[in-house]
Amino acid sequence: MAKFQSGGAKSSTGTEVKNAIMTGVSYMLPFVIAGAVIMGIARIGASMYGIDNIWDASHEQAASLVVQMLHKFDGFGGLALSLMLPIVAGYISFAIANKPGIAPGMVGGLLASNLGTGFLGALAAGFVAGYVVRLLTAKVKLPRSLASAGPIFILPVGGTLLTCIIMAFVIGTPLAALNRGMEAWLLAMSGTNKIILAAVVGGMVGFDLGGPVNKAAVTTAMALLASGIYDPNTAAQVAIIIPPIGLGVATLIWKNRFPESLQEAGKASTLMGLIGVSEGAIPFALANPKIIVINVIGTATGAAMAVGLGAVNHAPISGFYGWLAVDGWPIYILSIAVGSAIVAVGSLLVFRQSNITSAKEEKAVAPAPKFKVSR
Repeated sequence: MAKFQSGGAKSSTGTEVKNAIMTGVSYMLPFVIAGAVIMGIARIGASMYGIDNIWDASHEQAASLVVQMLHKFDGFGGLALSLMLPIVAGYISFAIANKPGIAPGMVGGLLASNLGTGFLGALAAGFVAGYVVRLLTAKVKLPRSLASAGPIFILPVGGTLLTCIIMAFVIGTPLAALNRGMEAWLLAMSGTNKIILAAVVGGMVGFDLGGPVNKAAVTTAMALLASGIYDPNTAAQVAIIIPPIGLGVATLIWKNRFPESLQEAGKASTLMGLIGVSEGAIPFALANPKIIVINVIGTATGAAMAVGLGAVNHAPISGFYGWLAVDGWPIYILSIAVGSAIVAVGSLLVFRQSNITSAKEEKAVAPAPKFKVSR
C-alpha cells in the first residue's frame, strides 16, 4: 500500500499560520493591484466627462464610445477584485497542503464570499481546506497502482466537499454574524469616532513598521474591504508610507544630522515609501527608538486627516501608482504630505539631539593631547 504525503518541513503552529497568511496575501495582491489600477483608470477617465458613477449599467449604452469603454474597464477591474477572497483562501491552503489544497481553498473562499463572511471567512476557509487536505493526505492509503490518483482526484474532491460542508454548516453562520456585527458597528461610526478610529489604525501601522501590531491593523483593514467598509483601509494605506517617506525626505533636506549609514538608508527609504513598503523606516527606528513615537504621531495624524476630510481608498494599495484612483485624491495626497512632514521635522530634531549627545561623549572621552618634551 502506498501513502501519498505533502512535502514541507514541520514548523511551529504560530509560524505556519503566519507564513500561510503571508503566502495568501502575496498571491492575492497582484489581482488586487491589477483590478484597482484598472478601475482607477476608468474612474479618472470618466471624471473628465463629468461622470462619477462609471460603474452604473446605464453607461453601457452611452452615446460616447469612450464612455462605454471606460464602463467596460471598470467592470474588468471589478472582476479582478472579485477574485480576492478565492485567491487568498486558495493560497493559504496551498501553503499548508501544497498543490492539492488549491482547489478546496479557492472553492471555500468563493463560498465564504457567497455566505457573507467577508475576508475573515476567506481566511478560515483557507485554513480549513489546508488542514483537511493535510489530514486526508496522512490518513488515506491507496494501493500503489492507484497512488497517482490521490493528488489529482481524492484530495481535491474530498478536500473541497469537506471544506464546503464545514463552511456551510459549522462556521459559516457565526462568521457571517460576526462580520455583520462588525460592519454595523463601523458603519455607525461618524464624525469624531471615525477620526479616532483612523488615528488608532494609523498609529498601529506606524508603531512597528511591518511587525505584529502593524500586521494586525492592516489585516483587519483589508478584512473589512470585502464588506464595503473603507475607512480603516484608507487610514492603513496612508499610514504605511508616511514613515519611510518622511524619514527619507529628512535625510535629503539635512543629511548631516544623520549618521552616514542612515544617509544611504534614506535614499532607499524614500523609494520604498513611494511603492508602499513601510520597512524602509526600520533602520532609523533601530538607530534611535524615539523615532517610533514620531512615526506614531505622523501616521495617526495623516490617517485621521485623510478619513476625516473624506478621502476613500477602495483597495489595499498604498503605493503612488494607486493614489489617483482614490476618491478625494488631493486630500489623500495632502494627508500623506502632512504626516510625512511631521515625521521629517521630528526626526531632524531627534537626530540633532542624538548627534549633539554623541559629540559631547566623544569630547569627554577624547585622549589628552601629547606634548613634546624638549631635551
